[in-house]
Amino acid sequence: MHAFLDKFFFVFHSVWIVFLLLGWVWRKTRLGNLIIIVLTTFSWFILGIWYGYGYCPSTDWHWQVRAKLGYHDLPSSYTKFLIDSFTGWDVSQKTVDIFTLVLLLLALSASLYLTIRNWRRKRGAKPSL
Repeated sequence: MHAFLDKFFFVFHSVWIVFLLLGWVWRKTRLGNLIIIVLTTFSWFILGIWYGYGYCPSTDWHWQVRAKLGYHDLPSSYTKFLIDSFTGWDVSQKTVDIFTLVLLLLALSASLYLTIRNWRRKRGAKPSL
């Protein structure tokens, strides 16, 4: 069961990150993208008050599963885990945190801009008679 959960969290968390970064691109997914970004930001900064900056429940649960599988030297950041795993590098946590925050802010900016722009366009559209 733990091996399944390990794979599940890997896929789930990776898809979450990709959707967070790119979900604003398609009109039909923009609202969902904005919700995902707000939830992630809430987790990082509000839950982070109690659990530490950048807290993510998915990472927490995944690390609990991996600990039961015998993995114990896991980074605090899932992004660092992905970068290190895929590249073989040992990127500093600070570099990863800055990189991750910049990408989150860019995705948030794009999502907010397009959502507000589309809302204004819809609101300003007059019904045809």
